[in-house]
Amino acid sequence: MKRTLSSSVLKKKAVRQDEEVPAVSDMEATDPHSVGEAKLVGGVKPRLGGSGSAWKAGALSDASQILQVERAQIVEQILSGRHELQIDASQIVDVIGSDRREDWRDQEAYEKLKESIEKNGQDTPIHVWPADPNWRPDEREPENVEGVVFHLIVGRRRHAILEALGRPVRAILVPQSHRGSREEQFEMLFMRFRENEERENLSAFERLVSIGEMFERLQDATQHEKLTATEFAKRVGVHNSAVSRGRAVYAARDEILHACKDVYELSHRDLERVLNDLSGKPLKPAQKKPTKPRKLTIQRKIGSRKLSVTGQGGKLSVAASGLTLDEDILNGLSDVIAEYLVKHGSK
Repeated sequence: MKRTLSSSVLKKKAVRQDEEVPAVSDMEATDPHSVGEAKLVGGVKPRLGGSGSAWKAGALSDASQILQVERAQIVEQILSGRHELQIDASQIVDVIGSDRREDWRDQEAYEKLKESIEKNGQDTPIHVWPADPNWRPDEREPENVEGVVFHLIVGRRRHAILEALGRPVRAILVPQSHRGSREEQFEMLFMRFRENEERENLSAFERLVSIGEMFERLQDATQHEKLTATEFAKRVGVHNSAVSRGRAVYAARDEILHACKDVYELSHRDLERVLNDLSGKPLKPAQKKPTKPRKLTIQRKIGSRKLSVTGQGGKLSVAASGLTLDEDILNGLSDVIAEYLVKHGSK
């Protein structure tokens, strides 16, 4: 039960400076009337708040530490590609270009994607990495990337559409293990190729140009080592035959585009013909495999036994089950066969 000193008691007894000041309870300190009266006691201001304020201060400190840990976790998630960012489209720069046809913005597929994004929003984040390989999000505001420049890796159509619509771009960071190395350019091209290869929407020409470009960039990065087609094919996951064709198409891409109006409709075989025409070398006709001679077997009965004569090409074999064929019999049989062939010839 709360107890306070009445004003009459305070008036009756003046407190000297050398006398002990009576303690004021926490409950008294929280009462505004008690606090006002307590100021009169020896001119000493009582302590306010008590254990309740100490608890609040501790709770605020704990909450601050938890928030700091959560922000640090978001930073690491962003850097590992597990947390999306909202980036202004103007902050994203394409440094490697597209491996698609030059008029990809005029294609029906692009228009359909634009309509879908405009109506339903961006369903899949694009892939980027920061222009500065040493960039880290600010732990005070990890998701605030205002003014930070990013390089576009995958998602050129989505980026172009969102930029035209004036909307922010959903993006995630991709691994940067090769940043600053000789293979940085190849790594960007490979991630671009892998994305389009999985979607299976590249034409034969686009695919071969991309393969050829990757090979050239990786070869430039490994000048001290000889890059073989087998090693490269294994690394990017394509067949060996695609490597040589890709290098040839990439080297002659401008001539092919100039010579063919429907280049994006051509098959791999068509592209081989175009390459041969451009090089002036006639296309070698496909060599037919030699026809295997037909095998024929004729059987005759010799009493209860069977005689089989088999011929295939220029080979002749005789099988007589249960018969003993000695040298005399074989000589006689050979004479009969020879005489027959002389008279009737062979077809």
